[in-house]
Amino acid sequence: MTDTVEPTAPARPVLPPPPVPLRTERLLLRPARPDDAPDLDYYVDPEVARYLPFAALDPSALPERAVTLASRTAPSEPGDALNLVVEHEGRVVGDVMLRLTGPAPPGASPSIGELGWVFSPSVAGRGFATEAARAMARLGFEHYPLHRLMAQLDPLNTASARICERLGMKHEAHTRRDFLSHDGTWKDTAVYGLLREEWEAERG
Repeated sequence: MTDTVEPTAPARPVLPPPPVPLRTERLLLRPARPDDAPDLDYYVDPEVARYLPFAALDPSALPERAVTLASRTAPSEPGDALNLVVEHEGRVVGDVMLRLTGPAPPGASPSIGELGWVFSPSVAGRGFATEAARAMARLGFEHYPLHRLMAQLDPLNTASARICERLGMKHEAHTRRDFLSHDGTWKDTAVYGLLREEWEAERG
């Protein structure tokens, strides 16, 4: 009887850190710092939390939220995320996320990115979320080996749906009562997607 040796899965390549900060016409997207905590007070607003996967935060939890965001700077594995705070004229007005996901077989880099954004109601209607999300989409396709970007949101969140449409994303699916909200109710999910070739065609 001979021992069998299981083949070792090929190592997944480590992706290079993103070239941050990112600058747009009006905004600075940079890694969070612990001292950003006071400016994250939009997480305390129940109306903002209405469309988040967690309840509105107590002000005492803002330092922990700042540390969490600050820890997400160099995604490489499926499930890893990059979080950047968004500054306008020296003040943090929101934050954005790019989460790497799969499918990613052994030895391959993540192939899909999920975009997300949270902004202070004080800057609603000024186009900051679209401007920042567009910068993150560009990062997703230019820096990371992604073939697809997606966003998942509550269909009632029409403001975020409009952002997806401005990015060129297509409404791909509407699943019913598949997400258990922090308030104990089941919510629908709208899925938007953008393929690399669509993004490249849009850019000419």
